[in-house]
Amino acid sequence: MSSWYTDKDNRNFSVLSTRIRLARNLGGMPFPYKMTDADREELKTKVKNAVKNSNSPLISTLKYIDMADVPDTKIKAMVERHVISPEFATFKNSAIILSEDESISIMVGEEDHIRIQVVLAGLQLENAYEIAEQVDRLLNDSLEFAYDSELGFLTECPTNLGTGLRASVMMHLPLLESTRKLNSLCENIAKIGFTVRGIYGEGSKSSASLYQISNQITLGISEKNAIDNLTLIATQLTEKEIQTEDEIDRISLEDKIFRALGILQNCRILTSAEMMNLLSLINLGLRMGIIKEDYEPVRLLIDAKPYMLMDKYGDLTPDERDVKRAEYVREHLKPTM
Repeated sequence: MSSWYTDKDNRNFSVLSTRIRLARNLGGMPFPYKMTDADREELKTKVKNAVKNSNSPLISTLKYIDMADVPDTKIKAMVERHVISPEFATFKNSAIILSEDESISIMVGEEDHIRIQVVLAGLQLENAYEIAEQVDRLLNDSLEFAYDSELGFLTECPTNLGTGLRASVMMHLPLLESTRKLNSLCENIAKIGFTVRGIYGEGSKSSASLYQISNQITLGISEKNAIDNLTLIATQLTEKEIQTEDEIDRISLEDKIFRALGILQNCRILTSAEMMNLLSLINLGLRMGIIKEDYEPVRLLIDAKPYMLMDKYGDLTPDERDVKRAEYVREHLKPTM
């Protein structure tokens, strides 16, 4: 199975990916910020054994990795392809349990004892939740998560109390952004308990017109309601983004898109920021049918990030990365004629 950014079968040029994350803590253990090193080792051992001893075909195929054994470059590359959160990358004495395609990741020892994450291509909130719920249920059978009959799942941060669910979609909204319609839409979205953030979630900025939309409320709302509401928001934003095509100067836009393609097919030096902006235009061109080739701009957005390049090619200076990035992108955007 492909990773989310290489999955062409479920590719969606507006909703690039779906993520479900469940925050869980073990009963009888202190919350992470109160844990000693010995507590953290005990936590990792308990979770590792729960996975190892599971009879589930799903759980038994997951691989346990102690983050202390992972080089810093690989850790940062995992952040760039959304396998782990930026916050998790900073935690010491932690571990991760991964599926082969990295669609399932169980982060052990972050803000909560366990963060179960499922990331899929396109708009697949229900599918992602079903997988996450299955992992959650199987782990709970042996680990017994901290739960209160009135408050729901107990979490380090009160904003995660209840379901412990964060459902999110990453969307490409260049026309709503350029026509300045997105700000008012974001305000309306916030009124119903959802938030719009940058590409790496809380605290991050938008880049390449990419936005992460997720639920803010976890207490007093069911997982189904949160997922249904987010699906509706993503669908409506997609429709509004497509409707905005009728309001723009198409010739001017086509010119920008083909200029972007020409630069990417011929450049010899390419910074990460420039690549993101140009590939954003390519993705828009594909969505609108302006570009006919079967290019994969989202894959390039991930594969040509700084630490992804160094994970593939070894240590590189920033200037060397810009040259290697240009070479990599040229290779994957070769003209077909």
